[in-house]
Amino acid sequence: MEISVVIVNYRVKYFLEQTIASVLEAMDGISGEVIVVDNCSGDDSIEHSRRRFGDRVTFVENVDNVGFARANNQAIACAQGEYTLVLNPDTIIHHSALSQCLEWMRTHENCGAIGVRMLDANGHFLPESKRAFPTPWVSFCKIFGLSSFFPKSRVFAKYHLRYLDEHSAHKVDILAGAFMFCRTDLLRNLGGFDEDFFMYGEDIDLSYRIVKAGRENWYLPVPIIHYKGESTKKESMRYVEIFYGAMLIFYKKHFPRFGAVAYPIIKAGVWVRKTAAKLRRLVIRLLPKRATDRSKRRWVIPGRNGRAIAAALGLNEFEQEIPDAGHVQVVLDDELYSYAEIVALIDHYASLNHDFHIYSHTNQMLITPKMSQQ
Repeated sequence: MEISVVIVNYRVKYFLEQTIASVLEAMDGISGEVIVVDNCSGDDSIEHSRRRFGDRVTFVENVDNVGFARANNQAIACAQGEYTLVLNPDTIIHHSALSQCLEWMRTHENCGAIGVRMLDANGHFLPESKRAFPTPWVSFCKIFGLSSFFPKSRVFAKYHLRYLDEHSAHKVDILAGAFMFCRTDLLRNLGGFDEDFFMYGEDIDLSYRIVKAGRENWYLPVPIIHYKGESTKKESMRYVEIFYGAMLIFYKKHFPRFGAVAYPIIKAGVWVRKTAAKLRRLVIRLLPKRATDRSKRRWVIPGRNGRAIAAALGLNEFEQEIPDAGHVQVVLDDELYSYAEIVALIDHYASLNHDFHIYSHTNQMLITPKMSQQ
C-alpha cells in the first residue's frame, strides 16, 4: 500500500465529509487507505460520514478527547502505507497533491516530510505553510510584530519565511500539521507526535525531530484549501494560552539552555496577545454590524444547476459568470465541479477577494467557513 491518510476529527462533520471526498478523488490510481479518528465529538460526525463512504474509510471512535497528537498516533500505529499523510478535517486537497508528494519522496531519498501551499477558503495564501525553527530571536520577531513590519526581511521575517516564493519548492524547517506527508517508518522510528502537546506545537516538535534525525522537510507549491487557517480564532484567550504554552513545552524540551531568555519573551507575548485580543473585541463591538441578509449580497452560481441552487438558498437573483471586478459571493456546485476544479477556481480568483462557498448536493446546504459547526 502506498499511502495512509490519517484524519483526526472533532465536531466538523460537513468539513470532514468534504475532506474525505477530496482525498478519495485524489487517491484515484493510488493504492491507499483513509483512517479517521474521532476525538469524542459528541455529534453524529462519524455516522454521517459512514453513511456516505461506508467501508472505503476506517473509523476509530474515541470515548474521550485525547488531543491531536495522541489521536494521530493511534492511526499511525496501524497505518499500512509506505507513506502517511496527516491531514486536518477542514481541508480540500487538489488531486495532484498525493501524486506530486509521492513523486517527490521517490526522487528525494533524504526527504522526511512534505508540506504544501495552503490557501484559506477564499484562496489567500496561509503563511504557516512554511516556517523556520522558532528560536528565541525568531519568536521575538513574531511576537512583537517585527516580522509583520518587515515581511520580506531574512533577519526579521524568518518565522513564516515570507521572503521565499510561495510558488516554488523550498527546503524548510517547519511544516504545518494540517498537511504533513511523511515516511511512515520515519514517523514510527521517531515515536510519532509528542503527546505532551495536547493541541498546537506538536507539528513544530515533529518537524524539528525530523531534521535532527538527518532528514529534510520540503515545501511544495501544490494548492489545497484549509478552511480555518490555523484551526482556531486567533483572538481567543484559549488559543493564546494553549499556543504559547505549547511553545514553552518546545523550549523546555529542545532548548533548555535558552530558558532564561525564551520564557520571559513567551510570557510577555502572552500578555501582548491577550491585550491585543481584548482591544480587537472592543473595536468589533463598537463598529456597526454588517448586513447578513443574503438577498442584499451579489451572488454568482456558475453552471447548469444555478437556478435550482438559488431556489434552495432562497435567492431571487443571481449571476452565472464570475466577474473580474466587484465583491461577490460565489457558489461552486460540488455536483458540477470536481474538488480539484474547486481548488483551482478558488486559487485562480483569489486576488479578486470574492467569497467562496460550496453547495453540497448531498446535504442541500452551503459549506462555508462562516457556517456554524454542526
